[in-house]
Amino acid sequence: MRKLLILFTVFMLSFFTFAACNKKEALQKVRVGEVTHSLFYAPLYVAIGKGYFKEEGLELDLQTTAGGDKTMTALLSNGIDIALVGSETTIYVYSQGAKDPVINFAQLTQTDGTFLVSRKKLESFNWSDLKGTTFLGQRKGGMPQMAGEFVLKKHGINPQKDLNLIQSIEFANIANAFASGTGDYVQLFEPTASIFEKEGKGYIVASFGAESGKIPYTSFMAKESYLKKNAAVAEKFTKALYKAQQWVDTHSPEEIAKVVEPFFKDTPKDIMIKVIERYKNQNSYATNPILDEEEWNNLQKIMKEAGELPKEVEHDTLVNTSIAEKAIKQ
Repeated sequence: MRKLLILFTVFMLSFFTFAACNKKEALQKVRVGEVTHSLFYAPLYVAIGKGYFKEEGLELDLQTTAGGDKTMTALLSNGIDIALVGSETTIYVYSQGAKDPVINFAQLTQTDGTFLVSRKKLESFNWSDLKGTTFLGQRKGGMPQMAGEFVLKKHGINPQKDLNLIQSIEFANIANAFASGTGDYVQLFEPTASIFEKEGKGYIVASFGAESGKIPYTSFMAKESYLKKNAAVAEKFTKALYKAQQWVDTHSPEEIAKVVEPFFKDTPKDIMIKVIERYKNQNSYATNPILDEEEWNNLQKIMKEAGELPKEVEHDTLVNTSIAEKAIKQ
């Protein structure tokens, strides 16, 4: 009897171990490239941290691809399956006659995510203060640069004539260049901007996101062929994202910071909370993954004003809202 009991116990342990292994193996890996690593993308990290992707049977292989051009290159060369990058990149690829266009299927952020940082601490700030200064901007043709120039023009500043504009520095090296003494002002993402402020390397004086209005700043995209072949994966991915977007919208900066903390181990907790609160207050986090036509048109308006729009593209050509709509209904 005792032998039978031992055999039964061994069998049950083996069964549950086998079942657990099978469950783990059942997770489908999805390679995702993020254009930068920032609290600006908090809903993505919430979706990972709270296990929403795993609930949908997906395992994310997340990698930072540092810059729009590198991210798109990784996507087009099949180095990644899904890219998180500015929607303008899909227009660039399409205008070059791509046979397999890149399609936006889920929006993550809906405002610019950069802040204007001054080297000196100012008692007060006016946009006209920028005239005649050296401005360390973002990469030409990228969404941060175009949204930044859009805001400058809105305040009567001609970026090419009124500033000593520097755009030759690689995206990943802009913060280091400013910290090393280049420029009077710089356009930075969080949490770098707030970390610089805490360390006395610079001071946030304005938000480009608060000034530029709603635009599809960053979205998840994939090649048309991938979406056709992996429709179920895209739907599960978007469903998990939507859960996270809703969770972020209904929870405090402190609660969000607690979930995403493992993704930002080198960022102090107080900085994380401040950054998330700032992004929530200016409605940077999209509350659903639908990239609508009005936002798409605003994007092209900004690109056109920056002289970077190759040609106007219809919303339905490069945006698939059916995946997001289905995720929301589910």
